[in-house]
Amino acid sequence: MIKVYPKFEEDLLIRLFHKGVKAQWSAADVTWDDPLLLSAEQARALARMLTPVYLGEQSAMIGASVVLPQMAMAGETTAQIYLSSFLMDEARHFEVLTRLYQRLGTDPLTIREMPEMLRYHNRLRKGDRIDWVWGILISDIFAKNFYQIYAKAQPEALFGKLSGRILRDESRHQAFAEHYLKSQMPLLPNERRTVLVDMWDELMFIMDAMYSRLGQDAAAVGMDGRLFLDNLRAEIELKARRIGLDARHTPPKYPDGIKRLVQGIGSGVRQQAQDLESKFRALKPSNCDSCFISLLCRSQLLMRATCV
Repeated sequence: MIKVYPKFEEDLLIRLFHKGVKAQWSAADVTWDDPLLLSAEQARALARMLTPVYLGEQSAMIGASVVLPQMAMAGETTAQIYLSSFLMDEARHFEVLTRLYQRLGTDPLTIREMPEMLRYHNRLRKGDRIDWVWGILISDIFAKNFYQIYAKAQPEALFGKLSGRILRDESRHQAFAEHYLKSQMPLLPNERRTVLVDMWDELMFIMDAMYSRLGQDAAAVGMDGRLFLDNLRAEIELKARRIGLDARHTPPKYPDGIKRLVQGIGSGVRQQAQDLESKFRALKPSNCDSCFISLLCRSQLLMRATCV
């Protein structure tokens, strides 16, 4: 039962909440006339590469609204308070990236074009609040590294400036996830830790599959996609050790379907992706008000891809 007057202590999460409250900004604060500094080809490539991050911002916003009551029921008052500011951040990121797509004059990729996106974000919604925070930490590291490239390379361009703003929010998100998981990890049995490691492996394999589809776009904007993923792996390994999730004594076990998908893409064998695409074409609009996937299906990003 949720307490009317719960236990409340000043901790890092409250300080992060206060910091987030003071650092609020909105799309109205952005100078949308700033130059893009991109050719038409590069603008299209950026729009494609940004798609997983864009969907990530939206699904994080939806996922936080599901996890917040779980934290309340667990008596995690300060985590609950912090997550309220997290929701505002994700909503803001989703809004400004939507406006950025309008400025770029192009649309994101659809799920049919990159079905791995739905695999990735469907995996994030599984499990309890600990699984979700771990998945969010991995996703935020991915987003942070992506935004960092443009904040450094194009500080005077529109997306470079947007990236700088978003990065300040992402730093708080990572601090929250790391602190929360570090406090929870000693309480978890070995079997529960194994689930988190398996989730880590699965998400990285799906990222590899997404990269295989975006290699040409990365080259168009001068990004070394393989180096990006290598750096991402190294940073996630570091974060895992810091929170106490560093036991990798046996080779990782990858889901057979994802392993075949990763092996197939790049070698010309795309049957797995084609099978997924045919399933998405058969989907109908859902009347369910609680299903996470139905919420995504109603979004502008996924409407054309899934609701036929």
